[in-house]
Amino acid sequence: MSSRRSVLKVAAAAALGGIGEGTMTGATAQNRRHLALIAGKPSHPTMMHEYRAGLALLKRCLEGVPALETTLHTGGWPADPRALDGVDAVCLFMDGGAKHAALEGDHMQVLEALTKRGAGLGCLHYAVEMPADRGGRQWQEWIGGYYETYFSVNPMWEPDLKDLPNHPITRGVRPFKLKDEWYFNMRFRPEMKGITPILAAKPSDAIRKGPYVYPQGPYEHVIAASGRDETVMWCVERPDGGRGFGFTGGHFHLNWGHDDFRKIVLNALLWIAKAEVPRNGVESKVTPDDLYANLDEKPGRPSQPPPKP
Repeated sequence: MSSRRSVLKVAAAAALGGIGEGTMTGATAQNRRHLALIAGKPSHPTMMHEYRAGLALLKRCLEGVPALETTLHTGGWPADPRALDGVDAVCLFMDGGAKHAALEGDHMQVLEALTKRGAGLGCLHYAVEMPADRGGRQWQEWIGGYYETYFSVNPMWEPDLKDLPNHPITRGVRPFKLKDEWYFNMRFRPEMKGITPILAAKPSDAIRKGPYVYPQGPYEHVIAASGRDETVMWCVERPDGGRGFGFTGGHFHLNWGHDDFRKIVLNALLWIAKAEVPRNGVESKVTPDDLYANLDEKPGRPSQPPPKP
């Protein structure tokens, strides 16, 4: 038994560590859906916005899904212009706003071509932010909405995410509360057309009044919406046959260790790739060592989990 456990540990470490551009989950098969994960360049202090480590962890959690082939690209947009050819879905976890990697070069044209043929698109945390006059319209079309500076807000808060809709993305997910930089007051399509709220909660008036992370606010239009539920994760099914989702959490890397926080994103990744979401959702377990693997080289980066008290 000890020998078998050792083999399993080595295999798991190799799977998590092998995160170079073009790394795939399992062997290619014609009946598999192909999901591309794109991790942005290092950003923010250590243990925050850990794009590479976060997507490497999600990739490892998807390795037991037989219907899915997953490719992870790290360090920003893949250098190979053909890297996304033929993929069924793309997930972006990267800096947003004016420095969004999707706005560089011909990347928006690449995404447009993918979505026109029905490929899915998912955005995590900062990647949902787009300038209103450059990318905002496309994000509304492709994923249903976007974070707009001075309209949307980004406070640190702990929403009570308890009213989950009946949807493949919520399979096996239990209500949960978790502190994160959950954005809200997104710039959605008019009248929320085609959008299904997945996670929503009611911020207190104190949260509405800020301070927000940046700019600190407060904004009168956010305060005036007192008592309204705010959507922090949503999905869409587009007329072109494609699917999209936005998930505004993901600031704190260790939150990926929360089973329901992680599961709802794993389910969403399968859903946008049009792979069947299991009845109980994507089951996965992560260890402290998993969470501290593949962190970006930033000042203060921990080399291992802290010792147990």
